[in-house]
Amino acid sequence: MKESEYLRHDAVALAELIRRGDVTAREVCDAAIDRAGKVNGRINAICHPQFSAALQQPVPPGAAFAGVPFLLKDLAQEQAGEPCTYGSRGLLQNLALQDSEFVRRSRGAGLVFIGRTATPEFGLKAVTESRLWGPSRNPWDTRLTPGGSSGGSGAAVAAGIVPMAGANDGGGSIRIPAAYNGLFGLKPSRGRISSGPYMGEAWTGASTDHVVTRTVRDSAAMLDVLAGSASGDPFTIAPPPGRYAELMKQPPRKLRIGMFTASPYGTEVAPECVAAVEETARLLTGLGHEVELAGPDFDGMALARCYLALYFGEVSALMARAQEEFGARDNDFELETRLIAMLGRSMPLPDYVRRRQQWNDFARALGSFFERYDLYLCPTTGQLPARIGQLDTPAHMQLAARLMLALKAGTLVHRSGQVDQMALESLARTPFTQLGNLTGTPAMSVPLHWTESGLPVGVQFGAGHGEDALLLQLAAQLEEASPWFAHYQRAEAAVAQGDPG
Repeated sequence: MKESEYLRHDAVALAELIRRGDVTAREVCDAAIDRAGKVNGRINAICHPQFSAALQQPVPPGAAFAGVPFLLKDLAQEQAGEPCTYGSRGLLQNLALQDSEFVRRSRGAGLVFIGRTATPEFGLKAVTESRLWGPSRNPWDTRLTPGGSSGGSGAAVAAGIVPMAGANDGGGSIRIPAAYNGLFGLKPSRGRISSGPYMGEAWTGASTDHVVTRTVRDSAAMLDVLAGSASGDPFTIAPPPGRYAELMKQPPRKLRIGMFTASPYGTEVAPECVAAVEETARLLTGLGHEVELAGPDFDGMALARCYLALYFGEVSALMARAQEEFGARDNDFELETRLIAMLGRSMPLPDYVRRRQQWNDFARALGSFFERYDLYLCPTTGQLPARIGQLDTPAHMQLAARLMLALKAGTLVHRSGQVDQMALESLARTPFTQLGNLTGTPAMSVPLHWTESGLPVGVQFGAGHGEDALLLQLAAQLEEASPWFAHYQRAEAAVAQGDPG
């Protein structure tokens, strides 16, 4: 299969070519591996190649994606017998005993795993620059980040290695890479996709698995593959009235959409991100929808504090697991990870519980908003992608962090009020995505805008819990009205030639 032909097709189309016998699964897999060999050295998206195993992987005939190449994210998408490092030296020995539900269902759908994609350590950042794997780069401009934490997956799909790749989202980690790489990214409703068997609820229910894709129909068809509870899951949610791949073909009803562009944390929003939302509002109006300035009414700073408390608790628990199960040492973890873990260990348990209970406030505020509106529209990110290394901790801050660790000053930091400043600094560039995570509501990033220099800018839509199909219907309508697939040719050509953009 020629590379030019491979790059022209999404996952649904590749599966159909294989099903008809126009190409073989081996030819498609060879094309993906060849593409990876050509471009991965420039974007550093694949951290754990599995090319030889992919060529030997059995493909169930007639499955939805039989023979389509796929990349798994190296965080929580465990494969039996393969490492799942979470981007950390401390988890290099983490070999899964069985497939996660995500992997089991993907394998059953016929997807062929050609490797795993890089993520920042523990998935903690909106950039993918771990000490373990080094920086992943944005195919549109390799001087820039592809975002995080599914940055490796986003870069691989935008560069044409695979038509879609595994991702997960605990604070924007599907939607941010989708926005930065010009992809479609849907974070499904809480409970829509099982986190089993290793977890009941990932990140206390804030995180969910899915994919980043080039087309809406790939995302919908993959949701059909992945959706549904597994034995032992904590709860189930109502299934859709049909298959998402069919539901998305139905035009959405006339929608009432509330639009806002101000950061909930009061941080700066780039003009390009505002322009993307305003341009999208005009497109929506032309399609017959009603758009007006409105947003959910909640305490943004409280949400930032609650989200950071989740960081503290999850990081300290995962670091402790790595130490207990795999003998990891403190210096196996990055400095910022160690600092966050210390703050988790020193946060009073009643404070953590109160922060978790406060998620209800945001869910009720959003529920009140959805009594008046069908969806919200806002920027996906507050800023354009940072340069590689731009967000590295400055030397003087690293010195201060080491001093706090040496003094075990976690309690002092909590009492000093510095946590608020940490929240703002860590979330300032991506302030719009955490609301969907803490409320468990579905949200998507749609690639509808490009800057004058040719960088993609995503816009975000959010819906009420369980309204995944409504988002997919609107996304399909927008994709038809303002197609984006042809834009990928520029990213494909730039990264193949080593052009920084």
